[in-house]
Amino acid sequence: MAIFACFVRLAFLGASLAALFTRRGGKDRGSFAPDHCKVRASPSRTEPSPLRGTRLLRMMCPMADDRRQFCSDNEAGIHPRVMEAIAEANRGHVPSYGGDPLTAAVHDRFREIFGPETVTQLVFNGTAANVVAAAGAVDAWQAVVSARTSHIHIDECGAIERFAGCRVLVVESEDGKLDPACLEQVPEGHAEPHQSKPRLLSITQATELGTVYTLGELRALADAVHERGWLLHMDGARLANAAASLGVGLRAVTADAGVDLLSFGGTKCGLMVGEAVVYFDPSLADRLAYVHKQGLQLASKMRFLSAQFLALLEDDLWLRIASHANAMARRLHDAVHDLPGLRISRPTQASAVFARVPLDRLETLRRLARFAVWDEESGEVRWMASWDTTEEDVDDFALTLRSVLG
Repeated sequence: MAIFACFVRLAFLGASLAALFTRRGGKDRGSFAPDHCKVRASPSRTEPSPLRGTRLLRMMCPMADDRRQFCSDNEAGIHPRVMEAIAEANRGHVPSYGGDPLTAAVHDRFREIFGPETVTQLVFNGTAANVVAAAGAVDAWQAVVSARTSHIHIDECGAIERFAGCRVLVVESEDGKLDPACLEQVPEGHAEPHQSKPRLLSITQATELGTVYTLGELRALADAVHERGWLLHMDGARLANAAASLGVGLRAVTADAGVDLLSFGGTKCGLMVGEAVVYFDPSLADRLAYVHKQGLQLASKMRFLSAQFLALLEDDLWLRIASHANAMARRLHDAVHDLPGLRISRPTQASAVFARVPLDRLETLRRLARFAVWDEESGEVRWMASWDTTEEDVDDFALTLRSVLG
């Protein structure tokens, strides 16, 4: 019965939204609302109710509220400038599949930022960015190497292995960061052709544990990778936060530091949807366009992805967004680090605060706020700030923590 009721509600929502966006004829031509959405107090009024759509969505999404949580930056909404860019792009007809002026402009912008040889493809999400980046450079008999804590290993359901057909090998790391010594854990295929040959090392910046590679650490790792004949890929889902933390530009922390391939994150930085696969060496990108298409990432209405990135990269909006999120994480860290029973478990270097809380208080906290529990056994949690986190949000959450732990 529960499943049937769910289908009924979905059907009702679909019918209501379809009616909401259907133009009607006669004297109401041009209105996007059916008669039952109109305010009837006065016969002269024909405007749609401004609340009708909101009520429908809230009925279908009972968990939604106006409070900002500290669970994930994926939960945040769309930055207003990005939303404006989408609306501005929604005019007339333009060539599809990336043949539009906005997509040409975004390719130019990536070249301006990262270097004139840069090759870029836009994709829908972070897993797709990592998969397309790897599949464009790795053959099925080769391997991708990553930290055991990496998103590629833990949170992508074996997507690279299925789509690229290659293995993913993992190595142990310290706080999510790899160093040249970690590469000694990787077998080099001593029994060829019985073992996969490592081809690409993937690191995350900022890491899944909130830490940030310094420029020196990146260069040392890139040198070690290239000495082995491998490539260096960076999962930059939160690259903006890392660059802001280091006080450097996007190129300095990627191409200039020896990175060969980049997954550049947009969604966690205020976009509705969209990431970028960036190759810094065009000789590696011969098959990238074909992998992009076969990987189901070639958007027919590409202008709407491109418009978002143009907004993000204009006037260093990415930097302001990331700097703000980082500052809110630091504010939270400073407000709670000395609470009884709480221990900061990882360095707070970007937009995340990792801490261990007493196990007997964890469930109480989970009833009061939504956040990520990183390790149930140790009570390690992650509190993530976003572009729209306010000082008031941080202070209110800190008071909640103090009321439970203090």
